[in-house]
Amino acid sequence: MTISVGEQLPQVKLTKMTADGPEPVDTGDYFKGRRVALFAVPGAFTPTCSAKHLPGFVDKDAELKAKGIDEIVCTSVNDPFVLGAWSKSANAGGVTMLADGNGDFAEALGLTMDGSKFGMGTRSQRYSMVVNDGTVEQLNVEGPGEFSVSSADHMLGQL
Repeated sequence: MTISVGEQLPQVKLTKMTADGPEPVDTGDYFKGRRVALFAVPGAFTPTCSAKHLPGFVDKDAELKAKGIDEIVCTSVNDPFVLGAWSKSANAGGVTMLADGNGDFAEALGLTMDGSKFGMGTRSQRYSMVVNDGTVEQLNVEGPGEFSVSSADHMLGQL
């Protein structure tokens, strides 16, 4: 079952790449007490994710924060090393990358997709959400092959 507006995020372990290496992150603690723009991509370095999704949130960082967002977070079913490399190559230092290496977070949210016909296995659907103190305030899930409602521009229009 897919998570809905008004529900708490599931408590899952993700991984953040730091200068000292991978660091475990507990979603229950991480999203507590602040308002976060969270977006998910099917895969780092994939075409739409690299050309549109991530750059949109990088470009709109200041505008999102001016509308009450404390942090921008990207998650993907990739390992933290891949997300760290993607962040560097995209100059996305203002976006926190949280790796969902096993897809546990995507699964707990009910937002997985089958990318096996592309050799990708089970991945996260493309979506964005505003999380306020651990609770889903807004949720924008894309249809297969689409990119519109999960964009930074769409989120700005909602805030």
